[in-house]
Amino acid sequence: MALKSSNKTDVNTYELAITISSEDFCEACKKAFLKERKNIQLPGFRKGKATMGMVEKMYGEATFYEQALDMLYPETVAAAFKEAELNVVDTADVNVPVMSKAEGVEITMTVTTYPEVKLGEYKGLKAAKLPVEATDEDIDNEIAQMQKRNSRLIDVTDRAAEMGDTATIDFEGFTDGVAFDGSKGENYPLELGSGSFIPGFEEQVAGHKIDEEFDVNVTFPEEYAAELAGKEAVFKCKIHEIKATELPELDDEFAKDVSEFDTLDELKADIKKKIEEKKENNAKTDIENQLLEQVVEGMEVEIPECMFVQRNDEMMQEYSYQLQNSGIDLDTYLQYMGQDKETFKASLREGAEKQVKLSLALTAVIAAEKIEPTEDEINAEAEKIGASYGMDAEQVKKAVSVARIAEDVARNKAVDLIVNSAVVE
Repeated sequence: MALKSSNKTDVNTYELAITISSEDFCEACKKAFLKERKNIQLPGFRKGKATMGMVEKMYGEATFYEQALDMLYPETVAAAFKEAELNVVDTADVNVPVMSKAEGVEITMTVTTYPEVKLGEYKGLKAAKLPVEATDEDIDNEIAQMQKRNSRLIDVTDRAAEMGDTATIDFEGFTDGVAFDGSKGENYPLELGSGSFIPGFEEQVAGHKIDEEFDVNVTFPEEYAAELAGKEAVFKCKIHEIKATELPELDDEFAKDVSEFDTLDELKADIKKKIEEKKENNAKTDIENQLLEQVVEGMEVEIPECMFVQRNDEMMQEYSYQLQNSGIDLDTYLQYMGQDKETFKASLREGAEKQVKLSLALTAVIAAEKIEPTEDEINAEAEKIGASYGMDAEQVKKAVSVARIAEDVARNKAVDLIVNSAVVE
């Protein structure tokens, strides 16, 4: 096995020619035959008893070529990349112009390599910290949410529905006078103002009374399902029931009912503390994001398109797995959201580009600072991961791989270096 030639044809692009000797290829063909021998039956021979020569005479000398090449390909190509000193991220235009026992094998391909990154400044950067003090408005909003969670619905019979009420309705939608699929509902409890229906729908239900029948006129959003996008529709509606939300009084009894505190002042003090802790964490994350954006913007690199495409595909697959864990497949989810796969994938593209750029920047910082995780740091990270999944450190190492854990530790150390050296205003 040998690298025959390596020629740079463009930025991050090389054309390689790789050879496999006749001797190595013949040996691989024998291994392929021995692997399949038990399943081969020729006329006049018991199954598994025919020789390699007999099989090739009947079916052709190339009978085991593809299997032999499959055996040799991964190791051969990896060795060629190493010999050429190329960090390959993608291959294309793979051809096998020569493949025979007499001549061996020649493989040609175009490869895309990991780009060279020129870092800008990444230490001593500046960032602005968000305010972390809990305002009276913050506290009041949280209290209001607690009130709502502990509210109750009471029947309303003496007035029309208002925004904030829950109206139980029947409805059926029509476009061009024809009912469309999925447009009908009976005894549906709709919270007016929740934004759960088509824009403009809930506002038109408000103002109508129990047993009143009325029309709601709406226009479907342009980003809705293709067959309805941008279309005008009329919904025939009827209200059966109206319920208003009754909030509990804000007093010490409320505090006792919803928390471990005896007074409303104590509850508010605890809310203030928790809001400020959350704001502090958010501020730290924001500082980190500001600094990492500066590092990415300051680097010089020509990123191969294939790296963006690969990450985009990975994100699509990861999203699909998350949905499967929730009991829904991607196609069903996209149908419910009124999107197709290509549109959804395109929506992930910007995030994929950001992740690729950040990964390149941090990898460059790791190299520049010669960051190498210690065994103790790797073990600590494995224990941290394990704590989230009910696994011990050794189980995590087998499931994730030590190399992957070490990579994550190194990235975290690079981020810490950038943040700790920054000037925060």
